[in-house]
Amino acid sequence: MIGVKPRNARVAAALSAIGIEPEITILDADAKTAAAAAEQLGCEVGAIANSLVFECDGQPLLVMASGAHRVDTVLLAHLLDVTLIKKASPQFVRNATDQAIGGVAPTGHPERLRTVVDETLARYPVVWTAAGTPDSVMPLSYEQLLAVTEGIALQVR
Repeated sequence: MIGVKPRNARVAAALSAIGIEPEITILDADAKTAAAAAEQLGCEVGAIANSLVFECDGQPLLVMASGAHRVDTVLLAHLLDVTLIKKASPQFVRNATDQAIGGVAPTGHPERLRTVVDETLARYPVVWTAAGTPDSVMPLSYEQLLAVTEGIALQVR
């Protein structure tokens, strides 16, 4: 894994610990949006799993959402039976994940971070997620994404 940084190594270790062989790819440029990642990977934008951290009644909520659409926070709040889900500040994201926006990997925090995985991602045989830095991604199956996040599958739009 040429160009792998310490954060990528932690992601790889977390995957290995649950029996998933890590395949981290370092991109030519940062991919802070699903469209940018899809363009560099040559895949559909819907196959990109955005790692979105929200503030959910004051607690962090990670939503792994298809890059093809926006999360309906009102619907999601209803489904989760919470009062309010709102965009988190960059500092809130860093405090919750120890990672920066644009590079939040779905690993290393299931014990302290409630996670929802968009059911739309199940349509894709390969789902691409961030791998700890804005210029890194990794392929997972939908089932692997659910396993690594210990998340629940829900419609998010």
